[in-house]
Amino acid sequence: PHPNKWVRVLDVCVYVAGVLGPLFTFPQIYIIFSTKQAAGVSILSWGTFGILDTVWIVYGIVHKDRAIVMTYTLWCTANFLVAIGALLYGGSWEGGLS
Repeated sequence: PHPNKWVRVLDVCVYVAGVLGPLFTFPQIYIIFSTKQAAGVSILSWGTFGILDTVWIVYGIVHKDRAIVMTYTLWCTANFLVAIGALLYGGSWEGGLS
């Protein structure tokens, strides 16, 4: 633990945000898989988010930063689940740039 109280508080906030952020993706995942419908969901966007998350995971591992590894592992999982659901249930390959 860091000797500065405010840095310790920030450390806790980072872990909380690192878990809560990806958790808010799970309603989207639930909707896609429970309804078996992903119209309007971009396979390209969500898949790219997942691929880019892997760069952060490797960075976190190399720098031994558990907060980055944990956060981006959760984001990667959530993003790939949305992309897989979109792929299975009629998502679009467009990136939303129309």
